Amino acid sequence: MGFHLPLIFALLSLAAVALANHAAQPAPQFYWNSVLPNTQMPRAISELLHPDSTNEEKSTNIMNALGNESPTANFFRYYASADNQLHHKNVAYFFLEKDMRPGAAMNFQFPRNSNTATFLPRESAQSIPFSSNKLSEIFNHFSVKPTSVEAKTIKKTIEECEASGIKGEERYCATSLESMVDFSTSKLRTRNVQAISTEVLEKGATMSMHKYTTMPGLKKLAGDKLVVCHKQNYPYAVFLCHTIKQTAAYVLSLKGDDGVKVKAVTICHLDTSEWNPKHLSFQIVKVKPGTIPICHFLPTDHIAWVPNRKSA
Repeated sequence: MGFHLPLIFALLSLAAVALANHAAQPAPQFYWNSVLPNTQMPRAISELLHPDSTNEEKSTNIMNALGNESPTANFFRYYASADNQLHHKNVAYFFLEKDMRPGAAMNFQFPRNSNTATFLPRESAQSIPFSSNKLSEIFNHFSVKPTSVEAKTIKKTIEECEASGIKGEERYCATSLESMVDFSTSKLRTRNVQAISTEVLEKGATMSMHKYTTMPGLKKLAGDKLVVCHKQNYPYAVFLCHTIKQTAAYVLSLKGDDGVKVKAVTICHLDTSEWNPKHLSFQIVKVKPGTIPICHFLPTDHIAWVPNRKSA
């Protein structure tokens, strides 16, 4: 059998292109594509990827990476806590399932977390200490003074990552996209998953308060167990992930009074009996722990992981 040189050259060219494409991809994105080839990457993750993410310098620019945390973020993280909770009587941070009916209106805002930190490849992240016992090493690594605001932010994030959760909750701080994928898929016991985040579909003044009206087309996501990952303030992208049982997850279409449309991921907690009775949610919806489900939107930089529906 003779050699067909044009065919061989064509195949070699295709292989070279494929290798070049792989090389151009950030390591975290390459891992996502290899482990979750059928899962669309949500905006909350894709915005944290850069072709040069192997260059640690971009992520270690503390002044640019660390920002002011979303004012709504803590409302959704620590259901056992009642500390440091702001309250605005005109804002529906928490609501009931009936409030998701078409035509219902509530005041809300969908601010962006000003933390611009991007993902490091897992190998780079693992080479940097991440422990309250290693704070001096961490400060030295990022050239941060121990008495600075940046140092306090780093310390607070690590302490939150090391804190225990409520009964039945499994918590994990993912210091890389690869570790987030591994934790989420292992807890859901499948790689056939959806990863979804709240998205503002049109440009608008999301930092300001608006009245949003619920539109038709409520979609319930599969499963009664999910993993939710919340972006932390840190020099590189770190997400506090935790498993949540006895929940229902929805995608809700909203339209603001300014015309801006939002695809809002909504979590309804079916069992709140383990929550702190003084938690803000009970003050807003005026119910007692363990009585009826309480719902909330996910901020735009949080990610919900749910299993895909099984095919019929």
